[in-house]
Amino acid sequence: MRFDIVTIFPGFFAGIFENGILRRALAEELVTARVHDLRAFTHDRHRTVDDRPFGGGEGMVLKAGPLAEAMASLGIQTKAERHGSNAAQAASAPPQVVLLSAQGRPFTQALARELAAEERVVLVCGRYEGVDERINQLYCDMELSIGDYVLSGGELAAAVVIDATMRLLPGVLGNEASGEFESFGVADAEIAVAEDGVPRSQHGAGGLLDYPHYTRPAEFGGLRVPETLLNGDHSEIRRWRREQQLRKTLANRPDLLEGATLSKEDRKLLDAIRSEAE
Repeated sequence: MRFDIVTIFPGFFAGIFENGILRRALAEELVTARVHDLRAFTHDRHRTVDDRPFGGGEGMVLKAGPLAEAMASLGIQTKAERHGSNAAQAASAPPQVVLLSAQGRPFTQALARELAAEERVVLVCGRYEGVDERINQLYCDMELSIGDYVLSGGELAAAVVIDATMRLLPGVLGNEASGEFESFGVADAEIAVAEDGVPRSQHGAGGLLDYPHYTRPAEFGGLRVPETLLNGDHSEIRRWRREQQLRKTLANRPDLLEGATLSKEDRKLLDAIRSEAE
């Protein structure tokens, strides 16, 4: 899979690409990531990439011209050309062009899985007050936000999208199940369910959060690992973990419970947990 990143701060990504799982994925050529300096597509001595917004207002807006030239240099056609050209249809699948913006749709694990199925993703990092909307209209397939807050630019968001997406690719994680059995993993219906009916995983995006994890030593800071995790009864462990998922989701993301697939036993547990809180 290939990522192309268009940014005015290409140096931002150096440290990100040199550490952790992403570094290994790049070294093993499971993922390719190329950073493109937007200022390279300017033609004035100041290398100007922004201008004042029409209609007035605070801040500056990234100009359409340099961004369009950057798209052309990457072989990116406009959306009309991509979807209307017989030649394009006959060739390999066109890249997904993503604009990182506070006005975008929320980035979720489900969207990460969609992007992981693509051969190539182009990430356009917004800056200042944003990007000239005509670039969005002409080139971008989707506009993504990583949260309900405003960043100084799209570089941090691009790093988040790359990390969340590439770890879903085959071979990137040491244990392939790590991308399934976690918060926002694939839906239980799509993977193995234990014989006792207790799901092994967390539900897919919109479902439950992960359960708490512990490792050695068994006692730390006056707190001991729950005995259930030490008794070797895997059915009991699964049930304990399911209850903890419900507790953590109710405490931290109660909104997720509305879209979760819950059994009768789950609902009884939730009622009991709510009663405790009262």
